[in-house]
This record gives sequence, structure tokens and C-alpha cells, in this order.
Amino acid sequence: MRTSLPGSTCATDEAVARIDPLWRSWAGAHGGHVAAAALTAVRERAAGQGRPVRALTAHFLAPVDTRPLHLSLAGPRVGGRASTCLFTGHQGGAPVLAGSALFGSGRPGPSCDGRTFPQVPGPAGCVPLDLSAGSVAFARQVEVRPATEALPLAGGESAELVAWVRFTDGRALDEAAVVTLTDVLPPALFARWRTPRPVPTAELTVHFTDTLDAGALAGWALVRIRTEQAGSGWVVDDSEVWSADGRLLALARQARVVQGAPAQSASLSSVTASPQETS
Repeated sequence: MRTSLPGSTCATDEAVARIDPLWRSWAGAHGGHVAAAALTAVRERAAGQGRPVRALTAHFLAPVDTRPLHLSLAGPRVGGRASTCLFTGHQGGAPVLAGSALFGSGRPGPSCDGRTFPQVPGPAGCVPLDLSAGSVAFARQVEVRPATEALPLAGGESAELVAWVRFTDGRALDEAAVVTLTDVLPPALFARWRTPRPVPTAELTVHFTDTLDAGALAGWALVRIRTEQAGSGWVVDDSEVWSADGRLLALARQARVVQGAPAQSASLSSVTASPQETS
């Protein structure tokens, strides 16, 4: 039964997020995909009053599998320009996800660009990674073209990866797609390692710019991820997602857990540059 909270337009309610089995990762569904699916379900049910999403936070309490993710939604008091919807996701009666989505309308105001578009070749000038074998399943859902010399599991000096990415199904760069892209590259420590190990996300927060206020984009996105700090089995990774024409779409930060034993069943050790022609 739907129960409204005082002054709320996002009532206590239920929604269902669909988890695509093609987006399987180490021990469960890909974290970015789960967060994006939750955002889509919240948007469809709570609507955000037609406002663009400004921030999304997801706490991953347990691995999410391919069963429907049942979301309990609750919204606090809505302001003149913003509304917030809180959500908790359950599978099999157990909580597996908790988070919030902030929606806010736009209006004229000051602008500031604190980040600069990376100076890298365009996607046509970058060689694709061969993700045909030995990789986690979701890697087949995207085409990845590294834009710098840094490659996963290449034993480099810097914990940073930069790559052009597009979805193999041709989907548009909407809010949900951008959430997925913030988490689509390997953890930045993979640029320094030579042996893979699981580094699952415990918490992911995405902040959106106003670029998508006018609607979704198409084509390639440039994604950069770098490790800001690592220690005691925890990692802080920051990521950026840019449109092909150099507009910042989102900034994200996530807390990750470094697991001790390499995953033999989901190795990325065969990922190499592919000689196929670029387009």
C-alpha cells in the first residue's frame, strides 16, 4: 500500500529494477549497472518531478544477482528546486543495496569548469582492446579503446586509465548510461598490477553536470579513472565521463575493497590491444 510522507512527492513506494545477466562481474552484477538500474527504476516510479538527476549514491551491501531487485522508496520533504528519493534494494528478502537520488531543476547561474578535457587522440586513432576471452562477462557489452599508453595489467607506474568507450548495443548516453560508464573501466590499480584480483565497489557516488539537461547524447564517451589513495585493503577511485565533443558529463568517486586472492575464473590477463581496424 502506498503511504505518503508529509510534504513529500516521492511517497513510500515500491519499484523493481531489472538486472541484465549480460552485465555479470566478479561475484555478481556489475556495480555501475546495478546503480544505473536502480536510478532508472526510481526515475520511472518517483519521476523526480521531471527534474534532471544531480547526484546518485549507492551502497553495495551484498552482491546483486540477476533476480529482480525490489526497491523500497521513500522521499523526504521536497524543496522548490530539488527532490530526493531514498531507496533500499532487496533480493530474496535480504537488503543488498541502499542509496539516494537527488533531482534538481536548472536555471541561469554562474559557470565554472574546474576540469579540462584530456588531451588524447580521438577514438578513430586508438586501438581497441581485445576483450573476446578471459574477461568478466560485462566487458563484452562495451568497446574500449585506450587513449593513452596505460593498459590494464601492464605493470605501469601510474594508477590511471583513460579510454574511449561506447556500448556495443548502441545505446544513448543518458543518465543511466553515464552512471554505468563511471564504473566501466577496471579499477585504476590494474594499470600498475600484472595479476588481477577482485576490487569490488562498496560505495559509489556520481555527480552529474548540466550537459544532459537538454537530453541524451550519442556515440563515444571518454572515461578516466585514477586511484586517489589506497591502503589497509581499501581504495578510493575517482572517475570522469566526457562526451566526444569535450563536455564533462559526470564526476564520480567510489570506495572499493581489495580482495586478497586473484580470481582465476575471471582473469583479465588476456586483455591486449587488438590489431583490428578502428572506425
